[in-house]
Amino acid sequence: MSSSSPATIEDVARIAQVSIATVSRAIHTPEKVANSTRLKVNQAIAITGYTTNAMARSLRLGRSNMILVVAPDIGDPNFSNILVGLENEARAHGYGILIGHTQNDPQRGLEYLKFLNSSQAAGLILFTGILPFGHQSMTARLPPSVGVFEPVYNGGIPYVGVDDIEGARKAVDLLIAEGHRKIAFIGDSRTRLAYSRRRQGYDEGLDAAGVPVGERIVLEGDGTIESGRLALEQLFMRDTLPSAFMCVNDQTAIGVMIGLGARGYDIPTDFSVTGFDDVPQATFMTPSLTTIRQPRTAIGKRSMALLLELLSGSAPPEAEILLRPDLIVRNSVSMPARRFLKK
Repeated sequence: MSSSSPATIEDVARIAQVSIATVSRAIHTPEKVANSTRLKVNQAIAITGYTTNAMARSLRLGRSNMILVVAPDIGDPNFSNILVGLENEARAHGYGILIGHTQNDPQRGLEYLKFLNSSQAAGLILFTGILPFGHQSMTARLPPSVGVFEPVYNGGIPYVGVDDIEGARKAVDLLIAEGHRKIAFIGDSRTRLAYSRRRQGYDEGLDAAGVPVGERIVLEGDGTIESGRLALEQLFMRDTLPSAFMCVNDQTAIGVMIGLGARGYDIPTDFSVTGFDDVPQATFMTPSLTTIRQPRTAIGKRSMALLLELLSGSAPPEAEILLRPDLIVRNSVSMPARRFLKK
């Protein structure tokens, strides 16, 4: 196919041996097309360069149909499912996705703003929870932007995510219902708003149960497995053990469970543990982890829909949309061990 003749949807349909309508569905609503058919269409698109030519036409018209997604850690188990929702919604409206990986370095986000300034991207989806360092000197104002998964700490831009306070309340209410009162919160943070909201849910739950502030145990953490393990070691050094651990996320909970197992304790006979997120590993832990499930694909879909509304000028500039979490009860929670019931 010559470079002077841009590929058409008819070219894609002919190579994939499907109808033009099927090609359109595979591009815009891929979830409605059989996997085998979608694969054939995607292969035909790759062969013809159809998508590339469509993007080039949009750039020649002076606008971009690409959305920049800036994420701190593309290996985060939450990222891939949110990305599915983002991409499906974007493709359904003729947009594509560019991924900028900051590797948890706030300054790297600034490099990706060059895409926005050069009109290579129309809008921004931000997973980092902070605006790119130095953005004020890079651009007079940010393009239409939406924070996802982590509320933007220094931004005031629209946000779509799970209701962290409600999710934390569900976890603490479960522990209270099982008879726990000495519940440790592992993973408090002054800079991550999602974590501070989960701490708020923890406090509200214990307030409702009449547990005095002086009886609460709160340790900071960065959401990693190692931070969960280190928090556990701190508690054993202090000799102030809770009967249950309410962890800010599943990675932290896994670290706590590993530490307890290394000390010879049984979960949930000796201690109960809850997480937050419902990452894939939660199911395969021994015991399986009771946690709060985020509707990740729905978060991705709704956040992209909000960004497209901002691009069209039909959404308020500081909207916050919180989706409801689900409590997933597995095998890491039971009533407190006998030693915690004596008093």
